[in-house]
Amino acid sequence: MADPVTLAALAMDAAIGWPDALYRRIGHPVGGFARLIDWCERHGNRPTRSAGLRRMLGVATMLLLIGLTAGIAWAAQAMLVAWIGDCAWIGIALLAFPALAQRSLNDHVRPVQQALERGDIAEARHAVGMIVGRDTGALNSAGVSRAAIESLSESFCDGVAAPFFWLLLLGLPGVWTYKAINTADSLIGHREDRWRAFGWAAARIDDGANLIPARLGGALICIAGAGGWRIMRRDARRHASPNAGWTEAAMAGALGLKLAGPVSYDGIAHAKPWIGDGRTDAGPADIGRALIVYRRACLLLWLIAAGAWIIG
Repeated sequence: MADPVTLAALAMDAAIGWPDALYRRIGHPVGGFARLIDWCERHGNRPTRSAGLRRMLGVATMLLLIGLTAGIAWAAQAMLVAWIGDCAWIGIALLAFPALAQRSLNDHVRPVQQALERGDIAEARHAVGMIVGRDTGALNSAGVSRAAIESLSESFCDGVAAPFFWLLLLGLPGVWTYKAINTADSLIGHREDRWRAFGWAAARIDDGANLIPARLGGALICIAGAGGWRIMRRDARRHASPNAGWTEAAMAGALGLKLAGPVSYDGIAHAKPWIGDGRTDAGPADIGRALIVYRRACLLLWLIAAGAWIIG
């Protein structure tokens, strides 16, 4: 798009994010996706149905979700262009910026660092528990720190780099269709028996949507952190996700840490491989370093957006 939509959306997100007061009052736009997905799942993913039928219904759910989202976003963008012409980019940016999470990620990870700096491990566990799915009750300071850094680096892809990529490439329909796909993956794209068939399409489509953004995000973290290329190339595929490992391995290499490794979910231990070959004894200072790398990587996206605007 030959306009400053993406740059303006990044600036709006960094400036105001999605305030807690607004979230408490009206929620977030992805809540609409969640309600539609939940309705489809309740009606389509019945255990009495065969796996084949549930997979087909899962595909139908994704087609419905993508079609509705892309259609509504395209119509909104077209109406803005028709109504206000050359100034439509302002309205499009206003509608697009809630799909980005630069400020939100920073504001959720920073309290973990602050709690650890105060020596309040209970509050640190609570704060990190707000952004990770693993069990946090028994984590020590190092475990809490690694969990925060892992969440920050993985979420840089689906919270910032991927929405940025699809907004820059396809405008409002691109960014909100991506968010719909990513929401579906987070809700139903799991490997457990309940979800495996119905959520198959959500997981595969999300993998495809993140293919380029994940590698872009990993490269930006390496540039922002002045290193990490070797670890990213070597360890990215150690992650269970075909995409999340790129940004996590890049951050591990940039900070000289080991991330991932053994973890517990719902009381069940999982022997995940380590990513990186540095220290495991991460601390609050390492969270601070990760946040600096993260902010620099976000600024690099701003530069890409500005360059695309100038060239376009």
